[in-house]
Amino acid sequence: MGGSSSALDGVFTWIMTIFDPFCGPAGMFTWLASGTVLACGDTGWGDELAAGVKVTVAVAICTLPIGLLIGFIVALGQQAEDRLLRIAAGIYTTIFRGMPELLTLFIIYYGAQILIQSVLAKFGYDERIEINAFLAGMIALSVVFSAYCSEVLLSAFRAIPKGQYEAGDALGMRRWRTMLLIIVPQLVRIALPGLSNLWMILLKDTSYVSIIGLADILRQTSIAVRVTKEPFLFYTLACLLYLALAMLSSIGLGYIERWSRRSEAAR
Repeated sequence: MGGSSSALDGVFTWIMTIFDPFCGPAGMFTWLASGTVLACGDTGWGDELAAGVKVTVAVAICTLPIGLLIGFIVALGQQAEDRLLRIAAGIYTTIFRGMPELLTLFIIYYGAQILIQSVLAKFGYDERIEINAFLAGMIALSVVFSAYCSEVLLSAFRAIPKGQYEAGDALGMRRWRTMLLIIVPQLVRIALPGLSNLWMILLKDTSYVSIIGLADILRQTSIAVRVTKEPFLFYTLACLLYLALAMLSSIGLGYIERWSRRSEAAR
């Protein structure tokens, strides 16, 4: 079993290397930057920048579903019949929409460490605790994203006629089935333009994680600048990488939006 696992890992690594758009056989840095400071391998910074892109994309992709889920729950809370629930949801969105993203990141990264350290100290554990930077960045961006996401979803909820809920009740459907089968599909279609904009903002906000030591595009670029003393080259390349991610996102989001319109027209 161990040998089979190692073989599969080797095959997976080989496939990822072949299709690497940066340092693979047909990669951008392999073809265009050979023999320069952007070359892949020990002679250049291509590998480091490619790794930074992967970290940036990973943070954004991992943050998205968590932020959407929290935002959906908060949006439900904002239109709940319980007044205290509405107030709590409103306070949540006000706090995390009002605080700078960087400050939120610092509070979660350093504050959580201090809190955990204090709790463990009461049980006699005095070793230093350090939170994973990727996890902290993902949580911080998730709560900020969810605060804005909840407002988009709340507007989408209000655009859906109340008769849709009544129709589900008339059919004898439980409220959660009405929500899942009738409301959510309409909610996605209505909220998609606003959520697309939030995704673009999230993609840019991932640069904040470089402050806590996560090796994303911006941090790898900053290290390369300090070593090579070529700020214009590397910061221009960082801009191009972010723009490339934005363009790819626009293409994907455009396809999703066209698909949602076709599915609505098919009804």
